[in-house]
Amino acid sequence: MQPTARGYGIAAALEKCRALAEVHAARAHSGGLREAKVEERKTFLAQKTAEVEKSTRTLSKLLDAYVAHLKTQSRRSHVDAGQNFERHMNEAWPAVSQSPAADLTPDQVLDMLRRLIEAGKGRTANKLRSYLRAAYQCALDVRATASIPVVFKTFEIVFNPAAQTRRSPQFDRADKRPFSKTELRAYWKLLHNQPGNEAAVLRLHLLKGGQRIEQFIRLRWLDVADDAMTIFDGKGRPGQGPRPHQIPLLEPAREALAILKREGEYAISTTADKKPISVRTLAGWAQDIVDDSIEDFQLKRIRSGVETLLAAQGVSREVRGHLQSHGLSGVQARHYDGHDYMREKGRALEALLGELCADTKLP
Repeated sequence: MQPTARGYGIAAALEKCRALAEVHAARAHSGGLREAKVEERKTFLAQKTAEVEKSTRTLSKLLDAYVAHLKTQSRRSHVDAGQNFERHMNEAWPAVSQSPAADLTPDQVLDMLRRLIEAGKGRTANKLRSYLRAAYQCALDVRATASIPVVFKTFEIVFNPAAQTRRSPQFDRADKRPFSKTELRAYWKLLHNQPGNEAAVLRLHLLKGGQRIEQFIRLRWLDVADDAMTIFDGKGRPGQGPRPHQIPLLEPAREALAILKREGEYAISTTADKKPISVRTLAGWAQDIVDDSIEDFQLKRIRSGVETLLAAQGVSREVRGHLQSHGLSGVQARHYDGHDYMREKGRALEALLGELCADTKLP
């Protein structure tokens, strides 16, 4: 019954007294009602503490920790991982994202991947799975590997739900169809007499052998000399720091660099050299110049096109690897071969330039 205007009614008061009497009786051996209230308070505080701790062990927090870990290792993938997590986890699955990371199930992971695949984003689905798997693996390995930050311990991960799923291999075939010689020459024709910084940067990218775009755009003026420039390759080197990759500068490349203003740290920038441009920006510049002149144009296909062209010109796989900084992970290359291959790389770039300019009047 509800209390009356002056207090409890008789029936309500009797009911309250009976309830208090039962509590007193139940707690008589441990201090009565006061002790009951103390224990209730302890239970309440314990529940609140558990809720707070649970809120710090969410999936979102685990993914943030993984992105921060990549960043401290100078891994450029931290940008891509962070964007994938924000868009395809935090925004797409907010309830799951704010739940304890330890509660994520393989079925939930599969639901996330299916949604992306059904939206025509199979490659993104595989990338999301890969990043999730790596984040959970860090939380598992923290008990065995001292180089993993201790923050991963707090998530109390005991198994990897992403590792219990399978990737969809048909979506892993990245579009690396190399440009043909004809397409590379057509691309060079569009660039070689095009005015402006954008075309100069794209000429430099091509004349440097189609270096990885993520590394190329981070070129610093400090790393540009009269006869060479240095970019830094961190691909496949977790925890080791990026490897300096030096590339000779031919005269047309020096001319392209001369067009860019030296205002700050980064050579390829739209913010007075304060920070480099994005991969998307560079690809957009190229697409604007090419328009529909080259069918199915994609800037990332330049790299494989250059390697294919050089292979046809008789440039060895070893020299091509040194020019484009790939395939250098063997024991011999790491520990015994101290040659810088600058002369060989220069000759390969001369061969590239000769092929590009074969049917143009100007380099």
